[in-house]
Amino acid sequence: MKNRVCVVTGGNAGIGKAIVQALAAQQAQVVVVSRDRTRGDTAVQDICQSLPNAHVELVVGDLGTIATTRQLAHTLLDRYPAIHVLINNAGIWPTKKQLNADGLEQSFMVNHLAPFMLNRLLFERLKASAPARIVNVSAGLYVNGRVDLTKTPYGHDFHPIRTYASTKLCNVLCLPLETAQLAGSGVTLNAVHPGVINTDLGIMRGPLGWLMKLVKRSWRTPEQGAVAPVWLATAPEVASTHGQYFNEKDAITLAEVAQNAGLAQQLWQLSERLIESV
Repeated sequence: MKNRVCVVTGGNAGIGKAIVQALAAQQAQVVVVSRDRTRGDTAVQDICQSLPNAHVELVVGDLGTIATTRQLAHTLLDRYPAIHVLINNAGIWPTKKQLNADGLEQSFMVNHLAPFMLNRLLFERLKASAPARIVNVSAGLYVNGRVDLTKTPYGHDFHPIRTYASTKLCNVLCLPLETAQLAGSGVTLNAVHPGVINTDLGIMRGPLGWLMKLVKRSWRTPEQGAVAPVWLATAPEVASTHGQYFNEKDAITLAEVAQNAGLAQQLWQLSERLIESV
């Protein structure tokens, strides 16, 4: 991985930070994308202290709106003549309905539309840097998602648990279509559920929040959660693997809820219209 440029969104904490550390240990040039400069700087400093020869850089970027996601893509293109790996790791799990400046529900934007945009906007750079890989960090909870394109993107059917699953389902629904778009380009795309990992996602306030924290203590660590995404981004044995969904390192068939080709096509068309509207 020496001298290969790897971009990791949400690389300042949790699984993302562990992914950055693992890639840096393999001598990759790792770009941490963080919306918060202070947290991003702290993460980079922590990693460089533990790995003195690490080549880790921070790019401040916000995936919360269409305009800021586009700006992030332009920043990455300006700074990096080559991009070999894109790991779409950033994700949020809001427990209250939040709309962004585009009128979109926040987790639909960050969990689905932002990686959809980055994959498209960085594609030519990845293609020029081929062989290149895209890894979408997914969540097994997508199986509990229910997508209504008249409601889900706009938070009309918001639920503190189901909405997270639904936005992750959106991302998985588009996997076959994105795979087809990338065919023959030298850029592979795969999605991965990293396991049940103890992160800050989905933590609520009050008694339920404390209970959730107690339950999460038994879950696996971010370092364990980083293993499968890093493997997909680096391992020679999956260099040509394309369009697969992985449960950790096991390639599995998508659940029936994610095999609705008509819904996937409608979601694809809606996503394109949304990003072209700003």
